[in-house]
Amino acid sequence: MILNESDDRADARAGEAPAPEPLPGSFSDIDLHFARLMEKLSGSENPELFIASVLVSMYTRQGHICIDLASHAGRTLFEKEGSGTVLECPSLEKWRRSLISSPVVGMPGEYKPMILDPGSRLYLWRYRNYEEVLSKALLDLSRREAPFDSASVREQLSLYFPPEDGDEIDWQKVAVIIALKSRLCILTGGPGTGKTTVVSRILALLSLQNPKLRIALAAPTGKAAQRLEEAVGKAMGTIAGSGTMPAGTALRASTIHRLLGMVPGRSRIRYSDENPLPYDVVVVDEASMAPLSLAARLVRALKPDARLILVGDRNQLASVEPGHVLGDICDTGPCYSEHTCRLIRETAGYTLAPGIPSGVQDCIVELRRTYRFTEESGIRRLGEAIRSGDIRDCMEMIRHETFSDVTVREMERPESLRQALRPVVLEGYAPFLRAADIGERFTRLRGFRVLCALREGPYGVNAVNGLIETVLAEEGLIRTGRQHYHGRPVLITSNDYALRLFNGDIGIILEDEEDGELKCFFPGAGSSVRKISCLRLPEHETAFAMTVHKSQGSEFSKVVLLLPPQDSPVLCRELIYTGMTRAMKHLELWMKPEVFLQSAARRTERISGLAGLLGSRGGSGDAVFTDQDADIPQDSVI
Repeated sequence: MILNESDDRADARAGEAPAPEPLPGSFSDIDLHFARLMEKLSGSENPELFIASVLVSMYTRQGHICIDLASHAGRTLFEKEGSGTVLECPSLEKWRRSLISSPVVGMPGEYKPMILDPGSRLYLWRYRNYEEVLSKALLDLSRREAPFDSASVREQLSLYFPPEDGDEIDWQKVAVIIALKSRLCILTGGPGTGKTTVVSRILALLSLQNPKLRIALAAPTGKAAQRLEEAVGKAMGTIAGSGTMPAGTALRASTIHRLLGMVPGRSRIRYSDENPLPYDVVVVDEASMAPLSLAARLVRALKPDARLILVGDRNQLASVEPGHVLGDICDTGPCYSEHTCRLIRETAGYTLAPGIPSGVQDCIVELRRTYRFTEESGIRRLGEAIRSGDIRDCMEMIRHETFSDVTVREMERPESLRQALRPVVLEGYAPFLRAADIGERFTRLRGFRVLCALREGPYGVNAVNGLIETVLAEEGLIRTGRQHYHGRPVLITSNDYALRLFNGDIGIILEDEEDGELKCFFPGAGSSVRKISCLRLPEHETAFAMTVHKSQGSEFSKVVLLLPPQDSPVLCRELIYTGMTRAMKHLELWMKPEVFLQSAARRTERISGLAGLLGSRGGSGDAVFTDQDADIPQDSVI
């Protein structure tokens, strides 16, 4: 039950019970309303149900798919310091008995507001169903092998991979083999490991096998889709120019929402199991950013003989909405069967130790070699240390080693932050603002970015954008005083399908040479640009500084990563890793060592049952997905 510490009962228990443990957040009005509604629908007062309902609502808001009752059972919890709200959770056995007897809680396969699995996970029905839909589809794809001729594939691989020296395994080649033999391929790896190169070679080989192959490229955001289209187009053009694949129409990429025909505010979408996507191969880049709900809709819309290739960095930040799909999938493997190891040996000559894979493990490949950074690169070495959890080793490198591509400095106090930023901001943005050609402006803008961990506060993106604008205005590079001004970079934060502008797109506001009016210019196909009236722009914000979340799917030559001098729950290992690896040539890391240590040691944990479902021979329960029940996610603003 929920108690107030001023209550006499709470005072009486103070000397008997252990000290309450803090909850990872605060209850909102909707959490409490949902819990009251569940108790009302159950037909009787039920403290165990009320506590479970308020917790599952709160955890779902925080990005979790479910709540593990076992982690709270038998404990006394307080909501936040000074709130006075205390939860006394029953034992797990008592809790399960009470929930199972409630008419609003069902078992997997039932249609009730909440679902309790055979263990101790409690879900909102919708999210348990998303897990079932996604896991069943991925398991089915992983079991359906495509026609595979080892001799032919071995000959085709020689077109794209040069002869090898030594015994080192080329995991790019292994990824191609996995993608050719199976209807499912999960490709993960850090920046510069050649994920786009591998995808291009896979598509080229599939096109050799079937010149009429229909291919769809997609990503969670418009910016990521744009980068995917550019990278794959460049790689495929090189391959086509070498004569090792038939020349075809340039591939276009879109957001997953647009691919599926989703429109915010409408319950029905264009493509589903009743009207499958017409593509033979669907490639999804930056899959770490895709929430569970979107991934479930995508797999549901695949036609029966389609291939699915999921690409991303499992160590990056999870999606804003509930779920950590790529991380959950990759947590199950990789592990290759004797059959897969035999195909790899016959086609690539590598001898791998076979295992006994379950679920999708046979379809996962992790690229390990980076081609972007040298062995001495500080960005590479710090990124690898953060990713692997060697925080102390990372700090030792920061303190005692000198890297040509990494600069570390102590974070300034709020009152001196503007002056500290001045030289780096002028060096980074003056070339962009002084460029005369629009193409050069976009190139210069991609060369530098300030990334913030927070949105609000003196070190948040809103305040830092203001500081940068002040510095640039003092130097006469921009003229502020109104919302839109010549030279203002803007980040689109919501989708507008009519304008073909999507969350993550970046444009530049400039005076139009034709009429002298301010317009917003965006990159178009090839080297073209599009211009749109500032009055028609969807939700947007200034983009001199961006949150690390919003920077996913982007890369910049130089990055300044600002970590606040006080610890925050937002700061975590994945955020630092993501921010660091946006830098291609140089990284400036502004931080306090103690905060850096605390943040890098904190991993993002999202409670989910997806890895368990994928790691087993099959899911449990029956997934029933109807558009009427679907919750179309609105655009998230980070």
